[in-house]
Amino acid sequence: MSKIIVMPSSKEEILDLLDNVDGFIIGLKDMSINMPTYFSLFEIKEINEILKEKNKKVFVSLNRNMHNKDLEYLKEVLIEFENMKIDGIFYYDVSLINLKQEMNLRLNLVFSEEHSVTNYATINYWNMMGAEAAYLSNEITLDEIIDIKRNSNSSLFVQVFGYVPIFASERKLITNYLKQFDLESTGNKYYIEKENKKYRILENKYNTEVYSNYILNAIDEIKKLNEEEIEYLVFNSFDIDKDIFKHIIKNLNDIDSKEVDEMLENTDKGFLYKETIYKVKNYE
Repeated sequence: MSKIIVMPSSKEEILDLLDNVDGFIIGLKDMSINMPTYFSLFEIKEINEILKEKNKKVFVSLNRNMHNKDLEYLKEVLIEFENMKIDGIFYYDVSLINLKQEMNLRLNLVFSEEHSVTNYATINYWNMMGAEAAYLSNEITLDEIIDIKRNSNSSLFVQVFGYVPIFASERKLITNYLKQFDLESTGNKYYIEKENKKYRILENKYNTEVYSNYILNAIDEIKKLNEEEIEYLVFNSFDIDKDIFKHIIKNLNDIDSKEVDEMLENTDKGFLYKETIYKVKNYE
């Protein structure tokens, strides 16, 4: 049976959904990107104690591109998380693989290079290097997910609900845009509009992040993913009305995709049934 894992927007949401899910993926402040919110190390310690008492899984995302200046703190938090018995660490930067080996850590690592986790050969390579699990990219089809599961040595995470991160840059794109056109900031919600579609864009002190114009809704596919024994199904709460998100999570056994579509206007199946085809110009 697949485990239900939530990316929460607040500590309150964690406590509210505690009895309805199997675990949470949480972001560490200054060391994560593309998360609904970020917690301090002290807050993660508190959350971990609460969740471990309830026998829930606790994963921490350390998916920023790491720089030399980050390494000492990164080493410190990895030791902290090992002592806390965190169930897994999501990583983008391969420095975490190296540090796990150099520091002789027992932490479970989750290969999470958002747009690169697309095939079982790559996943099996990182498994051999020390990553026990992989968070599959959102650009692959359902058939490809199944193929990876049947040929992979790693446990797999698959997102089935929520906005999808599609782009991240260390450049200050919003700040630069406002400066270029001499505009005043009007708040903290900005969008890119293209071909009548709106993509949420946000900026923090480390990154600019852009999300899909749709909410991925693969609720109906949960049954098939269960049958294929996908280990973890991820629900991302980013920018979702908290009451709707809570209703969906608490009624997963009785709800279907059509009902979710009626609650949320901009839902889509993403790439689950859209095969990516590369065409060479003029057959060159």
